[in-house]
Amino acid sequence: MARTRIHLPPPHRAAWRALQTAVWAIGLAIFAALLLQPTLGIHAFWNVLIPVAPALLVLAPGLWRNVCPLGSTALVPRHLGMSARGKLSRAGQARLRLLGVVLLLSIVPLRHVVMDTSGPATAGVIAGLALLAVAMGTRFEWKSGWCSGLCPVHPVEKLYGQAPSLSPPNAHCDNCFRCVEICPDSTPAMHPMIGAAQRPEASGTLMVGGFAGYIWGWFQVRDYAGGEGWAHLDVAYAFPSAGLLASLGLFLWLRRTLPAGHHTTLVRSFAAAAVAVYYWYRLPALFGFGPFPGDGMLVDLRQVLGAGFPWLSRLATTVFFFWWLVLRTRQRRGWTIRPPLAHPA
Repeated sequence: MARTRIHLPPPHRAAWRALQTAVWAIGLAIFAALLLQPTLGIHAFWNVLIPVAPALLVLAPGLWRNVCPLGSTALVPRHLGMSARGKLSRAGQARLRLLGVVLLLSIVPLRHVVMDTSGPATAGVIAGLALLAVAMGTRFEWKSGWCSGLCPVHPVEKLYGQAPSLSPPNAHCDNCFRCVEICPDSTPAMHPMIGAAQRPEASGTLMVGGFAGYIWGWFQVRDYAGGEGWAHLDVAYAFPSAGLLASLGLFLWLRRTLPAGHHTTLVRSFAAAAVAVYYWYRLPALFGFGPFPGDGMLVDLRQVLGAGFPWLSRLATTVFFFWWLVLRTRQRRGWTIRPPLAHPA
């Protein structure tokens, strides 16, 4: 790459700040809609924003990292000089990353229980995550506590963002303070198990090996409305958990069986499987072809698209994501370009 460290010129930084503010305002508008116009808010959040997110994390995770509303919120204390700027140890980083995975796996089944059908419930979870983000920002340096630690989306960023199409400048960090030992934003070909080949962290192994099965299991459960979901809490968690254990077992067996030189391809293949399984179910459901009629539907286009659409979309998305993450020749990129060190050695 031509340049590996870059300071953003003031006009470019101003443009990024404007974009971050606009995305944050859109997030606030969706949050308000979840409370005041729940049907609109649910559609905007669960049926527009969230279905786009996995593809964005595959293609341009650095763009998302630069404009994520919760990430911007977490960094407000640092910008205001209200952060203790604590340094996380390597063990502390590992604990936060594992807690982030636990948060992810714990929250997602609640979509079927209550969040997919209740705007206020979704807004409450978002508010809780925002408070956690600010708390992490007040205690730890820059992105280490939240964006690269406790955030439940961060494990998915690392899983899907292994082959980014571009590396924009880091629009949050003016200088690099080495707040995490392996910076996810600027490490080329970042993935959940990088830097831990001899003794992988539990968080990385869970995400790489188990997430594809977890997603499959999640799509085997329908949405419950009117508080009915709390009586089916066991079902909501049992299917994703069973899928996770099955795919995790397969991953561990393959990792033990295959030569070490194939382990990177194995990681990429399981990442591709996870995002492909997601769109296998989610894209048809958006247009009325879901396994549970009405669940996750944005608009009913069954009469327009025809019965062949689900299989065409599944073939297209599966082939694309396996090509993108596993088969194509790629340049090793970081999500963003690392800024200069604040205190060069």
